[in-house]
This record gives sequence, structure tokens and C-alpha cells, in this order.
Amino acid sequence: MKNILVALLILSCGTAFGARKAARWRQANEKELKSVIPARVAVEKERIETEFRSASGVINDQGKLIAGVLIITAGYAAEGKYSHYFLTQVPIKIGEISFSPGEYVFGHKRVDNDSIEVKFYEAANGNPLGAVRAHKDMKPSGVPSVAITPLTGGVGTIQIGRFLLEYSTTT
Repeated sequence: MKNILVALLILSCGTAFGARKAARWRQANEKELKSVIPARVAVEKERIETEFRSASGVINDQGKLIAGVLIITAGYAAEGKYSHYFLTQVPIKIGEISFSPGEYVFGHKRVDNDSIEVKFYEAANGNPLGAVRAHKDMKPSGVPSVAITPLTGGVGTIQIGRFLLEYSTTT
């Protein structure tokens, strides 16, 4: 009996201290998105309006979000360079680009019929982070400005129009 109790104690300590449970992700609701997506975002030296009805994001069981929204750049210096505001409250990776928790912007341009190049920048200062290629989603679906799906098996997607990027958490 004593050996069984010792074994159970060791197993419970290993679970509590050694193994970290992977966060579970789900689609964020409107209230959760409104708590992190401002009406205007600071992009370099400008404050650019967001189009909240295009907002999408996911939240984990610790209350951390990954979210994106279309920004209205007409008339701003950012026009043609940026199209979306993106934030993450957890470290993630998109392609070869690692993102620390923070605020970012991105823009995209068509490469060919099946892909676009998406360029990411730090929102506060416009410093470039890199570019990744998004590929056309071959499944028939809607065409959202941005749609972020929860991570499944460690990978989620960011849809920009008809094009998809994969992302993963790095924690």
C-alpha cells in the first residue's frame, strides 16, 4: 500500500511540476475582441481606424489572444503598404518569422494566381520583420478580410481573402 501511495505522489508531482498542459484554443467572441482591438491603432506616427466588423481572433484557456483586423488606410501614409493590424499575446511563428507578444501590421501583394506575399512590420515604428507566402485556399469558402482559426494539433491558420498562412505557438 505504501508503494502505491509513493507512486501516486510521484505521478502527481510530475504532472504538476514537469509536464505543462498545452493551451486549448477557441474562436474569440466579440466582447473578447473588443477588449484588445482599438478603434484606432498606432501605426508609425499615425492613428489609423480599424474596421471592427472584419475582426477575427482566437483565445486560449489562459485568456491570451491572437487577433487581426482590417485597417482603413485611405488618405494615410500607410496606404498601399499596410492593410491589416495584427496582435498576439503569446509568442508565435508564421513561416520563418517569430513574433513576440505585441502589435504588428501587415500588407500583401499578389505574386501569381495561387499566392500572395505578406509582409509584416512592427506597428509602432514600421520596422520590417519579413515576408511569407500565403497560398490559395482550395476549399470553397467565404472570402474574409481576415479569419484566424484556433490551433489544432499545434497549428492554426490566418486567412486573408482567399489565401492561407499557417501559424504555430512557440511556447
